[in-house]
Amino acid sequence: MKLLTAALLLLLIAMCIVSAEGVKCKCSRKGPKIRFSNVRKLEIKPRYPFCVEEMIIVTLWTRVRGEQQHCLNPKRQNTVRLLKWYRVWKEKGR
Repeated sequence: MKLLTAALLLLLIAMCIVSAEGVKCKCSRKGPKIRFSNVRKLEIKPRYPFCVEEMIIVTLWTRVRGEQQHCLNPKRQNTVRLLKWYRVWKEKGR
């Protein structure tokens, strides 16, 4: 009976670790410099306990590569300008 309890406890711990792996910070690597005209969608995700900074995920579209998602560094000047531009663009209803 003790062996079964220990095995179930070990299985439960393993499942918790695997589920925690799925919620890690997605922006471990920062994306390239982007053109504002190629932006399809911009997502800003708040800081999580496992993420040092907020996540800014941008979806770009080009004819050659199609749709691609990139994480942007929120401290870069180009990202700050992109956020300002995107907010103004969204307010105009485009």
